[in-house]
Amino acid sequence: MERIVTPALESATGAAAAVFSNIRKAAGYVPNCYAAVGSLKPAALKAILQADGVLASSTLSTRDKETVKLVVSEAAQCDYCIAAHSQLGARAGLEAEDIRRIRAGEPTGDTKRDALVQFVRVLAKGHGTVSDAQFAAIKAAGYTDAQLVDISLAIAVTSFTNAFNRINDTPLDFPSAE
Repeated sequence: MERIVTPALESATGAAAAVFSNIRKAAGYVPNCYAAVGSLKPAALKAILQADGVLASSTLSTRDKETVKLVVSEAAQCDYCIAAHSQLGARAGLEAEDIRRIRAGEPTGDTKRDALVQFVRVLAKGHGTVSDAQFAAIKAAGYTDAQLVDISLAIAVTSFTNAFNRINDTPLDFPSAE
């Protein structure tokens, strides 16, 4: 049950109305997470959307971005983001079994994706600096230094929505992930 009351989207004015309008144009609707964040702090929602816009122009594939977001959401146990990124990952071409394996931290059979999953799991669950071996493994998988920036940005964006949704207990508006 949602803990933070989200006003009806139709009652939004000013900056909130503008950002909601842009989301509707892009996605066709305003997801519950965005509605709650935007109704309280439109600038925060705009910042997250801008960061996602930067990610859109990265050289990471959409599958890689959704892989990062799934791993981070699973580590945080954010049901809302797990459901959202499972659906978005499927739209990006990840097979249902791959999504299950990514979430479980199991090998998918794609060496590069598996290296990404392991690297992000270390960052999402660990503390301290990535080891030299972990850094060497992600580089050996073919990720560039610029892509490491994009991976870090994807982690940051997802961590924000994970934290907010766990605080709010945001109601799912995506199919529940299995």
